[in-house]
Amino acid sequence: MLAVTDLEIRVGARVLMSEVSFRVDRGDKVGLVGRNGAGKTTLTKTLAGETQPTSGTIQRHGEIGYLPQDPRAGDPEQTARTRILDARGLGQLVLGMQKATDDMASTDPAVAADGMKKYGNLTDRFLALGGYAAEAEAASIASNLSLPERILDQPLNTLSGGQRRRIELARILFSDAETMILDEPTNHLDADSVVWLREFLKNYQGGFIVISHDVELVGETVNKVFYLDANRQSIDIYNMGWKHYLRQREADEERRRKERANVEKKASVLQLQAARFGAKASKAAAAHQMVARAEKMLSGLEEVRQVDRVAALRFPDPAPCGKTPLMAHGLSKSYGSLEIFAAVDLAIDRGSKVVVLGLNGAGKTTLLRMLAGVDKPDTGVIEPGHGLRIGYYAQEHENLDVSRTVLQNMVSSSPEITETEARRVLGSFLFTGDDGYKPAGVLSGGEKTRLSLAMLVVSKANVLLLDEPTNNLDPASRMEILGALANYTGSVVLVSHDEGAVEALNPERVLIMPEGTEDLWTKDYADLISLA
Repeated sequence: MLAVTDLEIRVGARVLMSEVSFRVDRGDKVGLVGRNGAGKTTLTKTLAGETQPTSGTIQRHGEIGYLPQDPRAGDPEQTARTRILDARGLGQLVLGMQKATDDMASTDPAVAADGMKKYGNLTDRFLALGGYAAEAEAASIASNLSLPERILDQPLNTLSGGQRRRIELARILFSDAETMILDEPTNHLDADSVVWLREFLKNYQGGFIVISHDVELVGETVNKVFYLDANRQSIDIYNMGWKHYLRQREADEERRRKERANVEKKASVLQLQAARFGAKASKAAAAHQMVARAEKMLSGLEEVRQVDRVAALRFPDPAPCGKTPLMAHGLSKSYGSLEIFAAVDLAIDRGSKVVVLGLNGAGKTTLLRMLAGVDKPDTGVIEPGHGLRIGYYAQEHENLDVSRTVLQNMVSSSPEITETEARRVLGSFLFTGDDGYKPAGVLSGGEKTRLSLAMLVVSKANVLLLDEPTNNLDPASRMEILGALANYTGSVVLVSHDEGAVEALNPERVLIMPEGTEDLWTKDYADLISLA
């Protein structure tokens, strides 16, 4: 399992946490919480061994299954099925058995004989690792995560970011890892898959640490809560479930507030008395002792948690544009023989609000990438209208240049902006001081989200293409996004599983993928959002 002792993690000059110690044993189901940017993702990367701590020790016993927010692991040419099966060493064995089977049919006796021998050896190893029952288990996990057979037989490099993430989640759940570290595992899952994952985690016999803004998932599955306090660079450990944690945390805060108020009152009396004594030379020593005692009383206080700061978000006033700033005709996309969608037409009028719905893999993200100019359609054309300025929010943050700093990314998003103006906007998104010089590649998922949104704010875009903009955000930051959506006067094309985001957008039209069917928005479509 995991044993952490006196852990310290720094990012540049900033101390994220220090003197942190805890254990995660079999049966410990830990919810790791804290505001965006507190260091949750950095901590999980360190626990998984992807980065090294500044100081302290991490002891790992048994296999660790780690799901990062942006998984890019595996040979991009291998199939999704092989990637999942390889979690137990079965994927390459199955490929070897298939190759041996082909060799056995060879007209060359030597090749056929060698194939038969290899097939026997590989089959023995395959059966020893669980064989066909394990294959069936992997297929069942994949199916419950909305990964059908056609997806499992595709190479990884043909899959969307959401599909890749579900493949990695399926791989970890299949792996029989003794400890799992899951960073936002419900991202890109439909409602049925989320319900299934909750039940899987409830029944999981090992230990896990999960970061999730899905309150129901955390509430139903965890029996411990680790609160990462960014203000005190520490972790508060609650050996209890979610509901009890919420009550206990509030009680702890109330206790701290009362204790602090009481001690501050006593210290203030001592300081006033010292000030009076200090005026008399004969009582200077007593005054000095009073001041020292007051300072000691205050230094021994537990810090009261400061109210977490939230990025103030307001989407840009749109630049002037024509009546229809963006049009598309006859768009289609295929990967090999697999057709994603065909003959999609779309016209985005000035100020219009459109939500794109469809099952996972229906091509919603692919369509937005085409409209943003990131990907090219196989057929069809995209026609920019007069004055078009696109602002694209990518769910996997591909719009960020990870080799550039936070500040460089900001300046590149709006050539007219000065460095001073960029820093001012970054400050409102909680990037202060040296944060502007951090490479975008080291940011957490929540920080990347804030940077991407900050870049939208300075873009003066009149058409926003938003792909799951509320993923990786804490509740307070999510509310900022919803408010910004509700008040934006430009055009928006939104892809989201978040019912609240669609409600805030108040769309006029809906585009159903992969058919490309367009309709006026009605409340009847609301039931499809979490399923899409």
